[in-house]
Amino acid sequence: MSDLLKDLITREYLQEIAVDIQSAYPPFQVEAFLNATFSSPWDALELKGRMKHIAMTLGKFLPQDYPEAISIIDKTIVNQGNWRDSLCWFFLDFIEIFGQDEEYWDVSISAMARYTRYASAEFAVRPFIINHQERMMAQMYEWSKNECEHIRRLSSEGCRPALPWGQALNAFKKDPAPVLPILAQLKTDPAIYVRKSVANNLNDISKTHPDLVAKIAKDWYGENEHTNWIVKHGCRTLLKKGNAEVLSLFGFDNAESIDFDGFSLQPSAVNIGEEITFSFTIHLKSPTKVRLEYAIDFVKANGKRNRKIFQISEIAMKENEKKTYTKKHSLADLSTRKHYGGMHSLSIIINGAERGTLDFELNN
Repeated sequence: MSDLLKDLITREYLQEIAVDIQSAYPPFQVEAFLNATFSSPWDALELKGRMKHIAMTLGKFLPQDYPEAISIIDKTIVNQGNWRDSLCWFFLDFIEIFGQDEEYWDVSISAMARYTRYASAEFAVRPFIINHQERMMAQMYEWSKNECEHIRRLSSEGCRPALPWGQALNAFKKDPAPVLPILAQLKTDPAIYVRKSVANNLNDISKTHPDLVAKIAKDWYGENEHTNWIVKHGCRTLLKKGNAEVLSLFGFDNAESIDFDGFSLQPSAVNIGEEITFSFTIHLKSPTKVRLEYAIDFVKANGKRNRKIFQISEIAMKENEKKTYTKKHSLADLSTRKHYGGMHSLSIIINGAERGTLDFELNN
């Protein structure tokens, strides 16, 4: 059985929802809707394409009066469980496709707030931001003060500049200033669901405005336990890039007190699908917080190399303390990474500084 989300949208699954829609709207043609949905180009579509396709098909079978169609969805979506289990994101796509006209603004905004607890509205809200930035960001800020954690989370997740699978908010990549009041409002939020979104938003911003996020980190850190977690998680890209300000903020700035030796890697030649093992020893000359990472420069399909960094540990060590690490890394293909033959390199990074590099040959 496929473990792809797109393959969980089966005819049986969608039939249950279609029957619910018919209960709220008796003229709804269940079989005709299903036949239209699972016709071409269904098989060729990925997950988001399938969601859009369902929403477009719904538009042909629900009333053409948009507020009436929303009132029918209102009665249906409440039967779909919570956001963790639901696959009914197509109801939010319906809003994105059919609900952007000015006359439907209030209906669409209130519907997204209601539906986001069943299937996040983080994607649907983005064209509203792109087309009506000032107005929509004012709404997002109001949502950031809502008593419902799902709506608060939407206020941050929906305006991430580079939300995976979502439309890029290029205006916020250039100038993230409109996002910052929302993040400040949520920086002590009690819900981890919300705090993760704030941290991810900061991490997005750090990729285009590292100095800004470093400053926010210094301003926020130490204020609150929840805020400290947000700052640390939101600075993960800056930490991987060895940003000196951020490393210092978290106490990883005393690299000269760390001796590094015994670095080895075997085998020196390995096949795709196998693994390599590497070892090294660190010795502390004075008490120090240590952040250990390793980087692999992978060969890409075009023969160029691309570096990926993997964390080993973060630890506070005492004076004269010594630790030896032995780690394995699998070179099996993943859904997120395909391996190619060629000369690769593995480097050890300690408190942001590269301390040793060894090469290995990866064979097809």
